[in-house]
Amino acid sequence: MTKASTANSTINPDEAAHFGALAADWWDPKGSSAMLHKLNPVRLGYIREQIDLHFDIDSSELRPLTGKRVLDVGCGAGLLCEPLARLGAQVTGLDAASENIAAAKAHAEAQGLNIDYRNQAIEQLPDTGFDLVTSLEVIEHVDDPEEFVAGLTRALSDEGLMILSTPNRTAKSKLLLVEMAELVGQIPRGTHDHDKFFTPEELAKLLAAESMELIDTTGINFNPLQGFELSDDLSLNYLMTLHRK
Repeated sequence: MTKASTANSTINPDEAAHFGALAADWWDPKGSSAMLHKLNPVRLGYIREQIDLHFDIDSSELRPLTGKRVLDVGCGAGLLCEPLARLGAQVTGLDAASENIAAAKAHAEAQGLNIDYRNQAIEQLPDTGFDLVTSLEVIEHVDDPEEFVAGLTRALSDEGLMILSTPNRTAKSKLLLVEMAELVGQIPRGTHDHDKFFTPEELAKLLAAESMELIDTTGINFNPLQGFELSDDLSLNYLMTLHRK
C-alpha cells in the first residue's frame, strides 16, 4: 500500500512508523492498544451526548448519525470509526500509517461495515462539508498543529461539530501517561512526548484562530476503582467540542 506523502504535510514520519508498528494487534483489548480500548467507551459516551445536543437528536435514537458524514482523523485501525458507522454515519477515516489503514479495512470488512479508509494527511483531503469531525489523541503527534487544525476546520461543514481529545501538559499527565504507563507497559514506549501536549487554553486558542467557538471542555480522569471516567478535572486528559463562530 502506498505510504501517505509527508511532503507539505503535518504527518511526522517517525510517529507514523511508531503507530504503524502497532497495527497488527490494534483490535486486541489486551494488546498494545489496551489503553485505547479502555478509553473508547468513555469517549463514545461523550460524543453521543454532544451530537444529541448539537443536532437536537433524541437520546433514545439508535442511529442518530443517519444521513450524516463523519470524518475521523488519525483513525488508527478504526476503533472509533466502527461505532460511528453503527450509529448510522457515512464514515471516512484518515491515518498516517498505511499499516493501520490496512488493518482498519480488513476489520471493517469482517464486520460488514462500509467505511472509507484513506492513508492520507488531512491537509491533502479534498473533501469538505463533514457534519462531524473527530480527532482523538492525535494533535500531540503532528509536526504542525496550526496547519493540522486548519485542515480539520476546512473539512467541517458550516453547521458541523468538531470533537477533539488530547492529554493536558501537566505534572500529572507526565507522571501517569508518560512515566508510569509506559514503564509498566500500559502504553508502548515512545508513544508520548510530554512537551508536545496542549493545555486546554492553548488548544482553544489554536482553534479560535480558525474561527472555531468552544462549546464544551470535559476532562477524562482515571479512577482506580472504576477506570476512566468523564470529570471536571482536566489535568490528565480532556475532550473538547467546538463549532464555527
